[in-house]
Formats: sequence, C-alpha cells, structure tokens
Amino acid sequence: MSEFMGKNGFNWFVGVVEDRSDPKSLGRLRVRCLGYHTEDLVKLPTADLPWAHVMNPITSATVSGLGQSPLGAVEGSWVVGFFQDGADAQMPIIIGTLPGVPSELPTKIEKGDDDKYPGNGFQDYINATYPKYKEETDVNRLAVNDLDLPHSTLTIREADRTTSMGRADFNEVQAFMSDLDNQTIPGDDGTQFNEPNIPYDAEYPYNHVYESEGGHIREMDDTPGKERIHERHASGTGYEIHPDGTKVTRVKKDNYDLITGDHYVHIKGNHSTTVDGGIRLFVNADGSTDDQNYTIEVGNNANVNIQVNKGNVNVVTTEGDINMKSGRNINMETLGFRLQAQTVDISVSGDWNETSKNKTENTTTHTMKSETTALEGSTAVDIDGGRIDLN
Repeated sequence: MSEFMGKNGFNWFVGVVEDRSDPKSLGRLRVRCLGYHTEDLVKLPTADLPWAHVMNPITSATVSGLGQSPLGAVEGSWVVGFFQDGADAQMPIIIGTLPGVPSELPTKIEKGDDDKYPGNGFQDYINATYPKYKEETDVNRLAVNDLDLPHSTLTIREADRTTSMGRADFNEVQAFMSDLDNQTIPGDDGTQFNEPNIPYDAEYPYNHVYESEGGHIREMDDTPGKERIHERHASGTGYEIHPDGTKVTRVKKDNYDLITGDHYVHIKGNHSTTVDGGIRLFVNADGSTDDQNYTIEVGNNANVNIQVNKGNVNVVTTEGDINMKSGRNINMETLGFRLQAQTVDISVSGDWNETSKNKTENTTTHTMKSETTALEGSTAVDIDGGRIDLN
C-alpha cells in the first residue's frame, strides 16, 4: 500500500464506461481501461471490471441527504482517472470525461449461448446508443450551433409556435356606444398576435448546455448580445427568457398553480387573454367567510365591455339584491323587454316619459300618481274600462 492515493505518484488511466448499473447506487462505473484491460469481452467480461468511484465537484456535499446525483457519464463515455491502490489497479477513481470526435458508432453485441458477449469492448455494445453521431464532436449541438447539423428540438419548437391568436375587438359594443350622444370607446381592431420567434442564435463556446438521455434540456446561453435561459421538458413543456427579458412559457398539457397564501399580479402594460374553451371562476369556494368578495374596479376614462356574439348574459343571485347605479344614464337597446316581479317600485324625481309605436297595455291594477300626468297620442288615445273615474 506504499503507493496508496498517490503517495509515490499516481497511476493514471483512460478508458470507456461499459456499465453504470451500480448495485449500491453510489454512482460508480465499470470502466475498461487502455493498457490495463483487454478489449476481448470473452476474456474479460464487463462484469469482471472493478467499480470506479466518480469524483464529484466541491459544489456537491456528497453526503447522505445533501448534494446531487453523481451520474453523468453513460455507456460509451471516455473517462480519465487514477487508481487509488496504485499498480494493483483495482480501485479506480474517475475525475472527468473526455470529449472527442467518434470515428465509429457502437456495435450491438448479442449474448451467446455460453452467456458471454462475443466481441470487443471499449464501446456501448449492449444498447448501442452512444455516441449518437459519427465524425461529429461530442459537444452538444445546441452549444456548437452548426447550421448544417441543427438540433432536432429547434425544428420541433418552430413547428410548435402558436400564431394567429385572436383578440376581442368589441365591434358591436363600439357601434352601440357611438349611437348614444356620440359616446365612443377606444376600440381594439381585433388584430391577432403570435408567439414570439425563437431567439436561439448561440455561438461556441458561450452556450452552456445540459441534455439528459430522456431529452430534457437546459441552456444558459452567454453569447454576447444574445443571452438566453432555456429549459425544456422532453414533452415540449418549458420556458425561455429572451435577450431583451421577454419570457415565453409553453405548457403542452394541463397547468396547475396552487397558492396557499395571497397572489399578487402587477401588469404595467395591457393584458390580453385568449381562451379557446370556457372559463369558470369560483370565489370563496368553501363559504367559510362572509367578506370574501369578487371586486372589479376600473379607473378613470376606461370602460367595462362585455360582448356575447351568440348566446345569453345571465346574472343570478340566489340570496341578496342586484344593485345598479349610474352617474349618468342607463341605456338599453333590445328587441323585447320582459320584467317579472312580485312588486315593482319606481321612483322618479324628474319627468317620466313613455313612448310606444303600438299599444301600451296593463293587465293588472296600475296606479299612476304625479303632480302632472300627460297622455298624448299622435293619432288617438283610447281609454277603456268597466268604469272610468275622472276627478
């Protein structure tokens, strides 16, 4: 043990990872080392290679309950390290991986009848997955940004971009308001909006990329003037922060925001929401308090516009009143007007004017009381009753 841990120097090795299924879940790897191990899988099966510990960076505590997964290398990765036990070469420690330009792709080898693999190691011979590309750098394509070898996700993301999303235009509201004493509202031309273009324009070596086997991607792009942050799940759900600070979030399926406290949103500009389906809002769902209200306040020189192109506007309260107050007029235009109530009380401090192109009929007792009551018909005024009392 005189050579233990480099006391009299280190015994270095370079090799290829052939197995990472560590039974102890320590992140250890089986490595076939150049100059130490034969390439013949029959003479030296992968199962007989010693397990190599992986040296973690100081940013990982590497202690139970803390730190990060030590896994990163895969079958087919070239690694470098030293033997903790010196020339005995049975206690390897890996200190890093070595990128290169693969000249060959791995060859899958099937197990023979003797339960051995007839072929050569120094490759991912069981899965034949890595490396993926021949005569191409091991550095991720997103980091290299070779126009002739684009990353597949760029094409997918461009195809997923949502365009031509409609916005509310309130044309009917504008037309109605313009007929009322020239009261107009600032309208929306109904122009559509698009998801912003993908700002990817990385330059080597500034884009720091992590891509997992499942296709999850993280980019920290420091390309001068084109800085971005991009995280993407293999399903397509993810977000990207553009160089100008714009953030685009895409959720490929359902989205849930669960907040146990309060929720505050402040938008300095405008807010446009387009929903292809329906919207349901439930306020004070558990009914545990009496003062949890749904309150909308609109500032000066602004309007609340509700336009239903085809359908009804329904306002129902099971208990309580519906109260309306206007500082000016309440204007209504409709094909018909129906009011059903047990009692109708109308108090007018000024004049009461009724105009009807056809008959005005009352089927129950109707009392009119005012300081002055005027009935005027352009053609005739008919009063019909079992008894008519004029005082």
